[in-house]
Amino acid sequence: MSRPTPLRAVHESHGATLTDFAGWLMPLRYGSESVEHNAVRTAAGLFDLSHMGEIFVTGPGAAAALDHALVGRLSALDPGRARYTMICDDRGGILDDLIVYRLADEEFMVVANASNAPLVADELTARAQGFDTEVRDRSEDYALVAVQGPQAETILASLTDADLPTLKYYAGLPGTVAGIEALIARTGYTGEDGFELFVAAGDAEHIWHTLMRAGEPYGLRPAGLSARDTLRLEAGMPLYGNELSRGLTPFDAGFGRVVRFDKPGDFVGRTALEPLKDIPPRRRLVGLIATGRRVPRHGYPVVLAAGGDVVGEITSGAPSQTLGKPIAMAYVDSGATGGLAVDIRGTREPVDLVELPFYRRNK
Repeated sequence: MSRPTPLRAVHESHGATLTDFAGWLMPLRYGSESVEHNAVRTAAGLFDLSHMGEIFVTGPGAAAALDHALVGRLSALDPGRARYTMICDDRGGILDDLIVYRLADEEFMVVANASNAPLVADELTARAQGFDTEVRDRSEDYALVAVQGPQAETILASLTDADLPTLKYYAGLPGTVAGIEALIARTGYTGEDGFELFVAAGDAEHIWHTLMRAGEPYGLRPAGLSARDTLRLEAGMPLYGNELSRGLTPFDAGFGRVVRFDKPGDFVGRTALEPLKDIPPRRRLVGLIATGRRVPRHGYPVVLAAGGDVVGEITSGAPSQTLGKPIAMAYVDSGATGGLAVDIRGTREPVDLVELPFYRRNK
C-alpha cells in the first residue's frame, strides 16, 4: 500500500489525481498539467516533496565520513551551503544522486530520492563505521514543500524573517515561515528560481495553506508530479531510473565533474572510477527536439534517419509546453552528431540533436 504524505488531505481537497510513486501516494496533477507547468514558468507553483528522504550525519567525523561515502568533497562545503553529489557502489555505479546540506560544522543533511532513501541510509550507516559520527534517517520527521517560479521570492518574503535576497543558489538557512521553524533552501528541480522548505511533518498543512493564501495574488498554483517531470526535463535535469542508474557511472552520465579525486583519503568507488576520468565515454546524454508531433518516450530507440541503425535510446520524453514541441533526453553514441530519428512503433520520426538544457531562465 502506498504511504500518504502529511498533505494527503490537502491534495484531496484540491481534487488532485493521486498515484503511487516510489511507494508514496503522490499528487500527479490537480487539473491540467500544462496549466501547472506554465504557472511555474510564468508565476509560481507549490509542490509537495515530502516523499524525499532526509538523512542526518552528525559528529566530529561527519565530514570525513561523507568524503569516504560519497564521490564529492563535502568537507570543503561551508556551513549554510549545499552541494549536488552522488553515492556510488564499489564498481562506480550510481546508487543515487543527492543534495547534501552542511547545517553546521558537525551536522549534514543528505537528501535522497524517495525510491532510494532506505538504501542510501543503510549505505551511509555502513560506510560511517570507524568514523566518529552518527547517521540517522529522519525522513518520517519532515515534510518538504517547494515554491518554484519567478514569483517565488516575492511570495515567500511576505511570510518569513529570512533575508531571501542574500540567500544564494544551493544555500540553506534556518528561519521561520508563517511562524513555523524551517530550513529554507534555495534549491529546486524545475529550472526556475525557488525555495524548498523543510518543516516538521505536523506543520505541513499550515505551511501549505499559508503559502497558497499569500501566493494567490501572484498566480501561485499547486503543481503535481507530471508538471515537475516536464519542468525538470526542459531544464535538462536527470531523473534516477531514467538518466541515472546503477548500471552507469558518473562519467557515463556526463557528471564526471562531481567526482573529486583531490579530496583526502579513499572513497567508495574510487578504484573503479579513476581510470575512467580521461577516457571519452562511449555514449553521451543529449537533447532531442522532434520535428513532428509524435512524442519520443522512455526506451524508444534512437536511430540514423538514413539506414535505421540504432545509435541510442530515449531516457525521458514529453511534450514541451515552453517550446511547443516534443522533446527528449537520450544517450546516443558519441560519434552521432546529426541525421537522427526516433523509432516510434516502427516509424522513423526525425529529431534535431541539441545540447542540454532545452530551457534556461532569464536571471
